Amino acid sequence: MAADRFRLTLAQLNPVVGDIAGNAAKARSAWAEAKAAGADMLALTEMFITGYQTQDLILKRVFADAAEAAILALAADCAEGPAIGIGGPARVGDRLHNAWWVLQGGKVVAKVLKHHLPNSDVFDEKRIFSPADVSGPYRIGPIRIGTPICEDAWHPDVAETLAETGAEILLVPNGSPYHRGKPNLRLNLMVARVVETGLPLVYLNMVGGQDDQVFDGSSMVLNPGGALAVQMPQFDTCLTHVDFTRGPEGWRAEPGMIAEIPRIWEADYRACVMGLQDYMAKTGFRKVLLGLSGGIDSAIVATIAADALGPENVRCVMLPSAYTSEHSLEDAGEVARNLGCRLDTVPIGGAQAAVGEALADLFADTEPGITEENVQSRLRGLMLMALSNKFGEMLLTTGNKSEVAVGYCTIYGDMNGGYNPIKDMYKTRVFETCRWRNDNHRPWMKGPAGAVIPERVIIKPPSAELRPDQKDQDSLPPYEVLDAILEGLVDQELSVAEIVAQGYDHATVKRVEHLLYISEYKRFQSAPGVRLTPRAFWLDRRYPIANRFRDPG
Repeated sequence: MAADRFRLTLAQLNPVVGDIAGNAAKARSAWAEAKAAGADMLALTEMFITGYQTQDLILKRVFADAAEAAILALAADCAEGPAIGIGGPARVGDRLHNAWWVLQGGKVVAKVLKHHLPNSDVFDEKRIFSPADVSGPYRIGPIRIGTPICEDAWHPDVAETLAETGAEILLVPNGSPYHRGKPNLRLNLMVARVVETGLPLVYLNMVGGQDDQVFDGSSMVLNPGGALAVQMPQFDTCLTHVDFTRGPEGWRAEPGMIAEIPRIWEADYRACVMGLQDYMAKTGFRKVLLGLSGGIDSAIVATIAADALGPENVRCVMLPSAYTSEHSLEDAGEVARNLGCRLDTVPIGGAQAAVGEALADLFADTEPGITEENVQSRLRGLMLMALSNKFGEMLLTTGNKSEVAVGYCTIYGDMNGGYNPIKDMYKTRVFETCRWRNDNHRPWMKGPAGAVIPERVIIKPPSAELRPDQKDQDSLPPYEVLDAILEGLVDQELSVAEIVAQGYDHATVKRVEHLLYISEYKRFQSAPGVRLTPRAFWLDRRYPIANRFRDPG
């Protein structure tokens, strides 16, 4: 190890929550690569040994103890070679901490404990960890390293304290999930830390899907002044070596990998694909099925599934009723053929008639309506769940954020399923996402290139086809209006008066607000889905089911 050079290996990897042995094996493999490259230190991400986020799993003492034991075993196994920085739990007395363990020469040479515990958006770290005082820098060979753990770098105080106590570079291990625009937000914050301290900064983030969250990597190295020395890719696992050299003005990172960060349309779509891919892999499923209606939502979900898993692992099922149009049958068939997915047809007319006959006496002297429409949806859900159970294929649900928001979906019907890749995608974005996918293909997509979603699917008026000539706009405002109102109510938490001031009809806004509140019970029972925004339905937005508040505006 030269006195004026330091090689740091950055491991942007995909740990699995709960797979302590598997995560330790990934760490050992990365360490072997770092050793072969002559690195002085290997850096892994926040809570790497357990996977992230663990939620309350980390409160199970046997789990946390197993994680600490795995880290100590890693130190012993990797004694001869580069140091290791790895995230994991640490128990100090009766307090559990989110920690960064530094291993060298078979021992733990430093244990950094997280100071700022995030307790907003999808994070509940104050529920499971105790905060700690700011730890000082530690030395590895010729360099003193300060480590703000994730949230610690989002505030100026930890980095400034580390700089004042002798840190020469900042190394920030993260578990930072994706949302739209997140890379630029991170870059701006990390540049601020660099400007405030005058130190180089390494921002290391994990990749991979975990339930609703997708961790997108995008790790980077910044030199004083904010110059970008290294940019690792978004969403891809990657290992790279960064050389630091010491000159008259201190340590600087030499230029290295510069990967292009995709634009938002691609990043959102990649998050949907990765979220489904990892949810399947980490829960043990290989194949999916979904109801393919001939509409746009099921078409984009089928495409996401084909890109995530390969068309051979996607079963599409058409479930026509008396109200299913011929063009819907044609469009569903074309989508399945374009993608190369299997398409089965299971008519529900007979089952619908049987249910009608069974209920005929009780329904006598009533007018047909939503109840009969919902029977169709629930029969489809029943058929799809039967196929899922019989063949071990996970059912995907296909409701977009607009429908999920206002309850334009049937609980125990089209809401049936284990995962929803478009749960956080408003209908207007579904249209544009279909067009983007038709025009773009990337190596990470397992589905075919080209216009896989027919133009007619994109441009025809959306319909649930549960009654003659039904259109979504019979029950809802036009989607461009509905989505704008929902973005105000959900994503921005605006008042009714503020949305009306933007030019929207007061009665329409109030109606959407009412539908949003009364549909909370449906969302509570809905499948998890990929988080694309900071106000996704689940951990980001937690509202009571029984709720009498209405904005008086």
